[in-house]
Amino acid sequence: MTTLNTYTKWLFIGVLSMGLSNCSDPWDDRSAEGDQNLQKNLSERLLENTETSSFGQLLVETGYDSILKASKTFTVWAPTNEAMNQVDESILSDLEKSRLFIKNHITLSAYSSVNSEDTLTIHMLSNKYLQFIEGNRIAGSQVVTADQYTSNGIFYTIDQALEVRPNIWEYLEENKAEYSVGAYLYSLDDFNIYHRRDSIAKANPDAQTLFADSLTNSYLHNVYNLNNEQNKYTFLLMENDGFESETEKLVPYLNKGAVDSTKIYAQYFALRDMTFQGIYSRENLPDTLVSKFGVKVPLDQSQILEEIPVSNGIVYRMSTVDVPLEKRLLTTEIQGEEPKSFSRNDKEASTFYRERPDPQGGIVYDIMVQNHGAAQFAINYEADDMYSTTYQVYWRAVNDIQSNTFQQRLRIGGTLSEDGSEIVDPIALLPYTDVPPDVYDEVYVGEFTLEEAGKIDFISLIAANTGSNGNNTLTLDYLKLIPVIQ
Repeated sequence: MTTLNTYTKWLFIGVLSMGLSNCSDPWDDRSAEGDQNLQKNLSERLLENTETSSFGQLLVETGYDSILKASKTFTVWAPTNEAMNQVDESILSDLEKSRLFIKNHITLSAYSSVNSEDTLTIHMLSNKYLQFIEGNRIAGSQVVTADQYTSNGIFYTIDQALEVRPNIWEYLEENKAEYSVGAYLYSLDDFNIYHRRDSIAKANPDAQTLFADSLTNSYLHNVYNLNNEQNKYTFLLMENDGFESETEKLVPYLNKGAVDSTKIYAQYFALRDMTFQGIYSRENLPDTLVSKFGVKVPLDQSQILEEIPVSNGIVYRMSTVDVPLEKRLLTTEIQGEEPKSFSRNDKEASTFYRERPDPQGGIVYDIMVQNHGAAQFAINYEADDMYSTTYQVYWRAVNDIQSNTFQQRLRIGGTLSEDGSEIVDPIALLPYTDVPPDVYDEVYVGEFTLEEAGKIDFISLIAANTGSNGNNTLTLDYLKLIPVIQ
């Protein structure tokens, strides 16, 4: 078995090889040409170079001169002396900050300015990922002098120092005293939005070293990991009044029985649609962004107060983000061919997962249970993230191989009895509805009301109360549960 350490070692070798492949044996080429610069290491060259001596001196002060004397291969983007004069003194006078600053200019590999790719993502020693573009720009800084070879790597001079920006999560933490959004998100370190799966993540914090989504904060675990430096995100940071307004709109639909719990859930659902994968620059912002959960978020650029670049994306400080309830409260669609369970486990031979053409030229993927001989046989489904409101229910149930009409019904909610033999105390039991032959339209089958938001563990499609084959058939393409806006 290959261990993780072995895998990491080979991965490093592969990355190093790719970095070196950007140039064709540069050290051999220059050695053959008698390049005396190859007799000196990076630390020596940067310190003696008249353009980079200030950066070279900082290497000495932070102890990184010894790092750049090592036999490993590095690339350094060194700010000119003029650029170093613009660096905040609070960074240069603090050893920890200045070391992080230095690390943000160094990567462990060799990168030539001549490359087959327009943009390279460079993993710096600071653990930040910077974009090296067309061999002449990095993270907004312009290359002044390129491809300066030494005995153990390459250095560039650049016209601006590379600021160590916080990522989105770090920015929110730094400013949580000012923004209630940040304070709330950090409180989810201790609160489980989804009790079981969040509790498992919190109970196994070491899992995050292997699995990016196994994180102990409920937002990072269930939405996006805003602490991940490798991925890029756009985050809409609402001012406190705007956040409160969006929360209050959702409170009636996220009733959890207690006022405090209801508000916590309303805040979560207000914020889960404020993160988007990828960076949307100001000039390319669309008028609508679509969240991970399918919510279409209108974006009014007049509400943008500030644009904040961060290391893994961009934060837009917004006075408010007004998302209409009609866009927030999405229809829940349940696919018939994806059941959770059955009322009996001995009917596999009578259960068919089908792929059928429909008259409009589409394809129907559904389930049909036929000739099973059991009265009130049931197929069970589940639904997450249901709001506390009334739902109108539609189904598409295709009866295309029987000439007779049969009936089926839905049971919404309920719990398993103590002996596990039946589902009791349902929220609603909808009436039997006819399933006539060759009907491909959606059919309205009733409505139900959820008093408390959350998951519905059982939504059961129930056959007729007869053992007569042909009359107790079940079929389902999909269910639609459409929330009613109060």
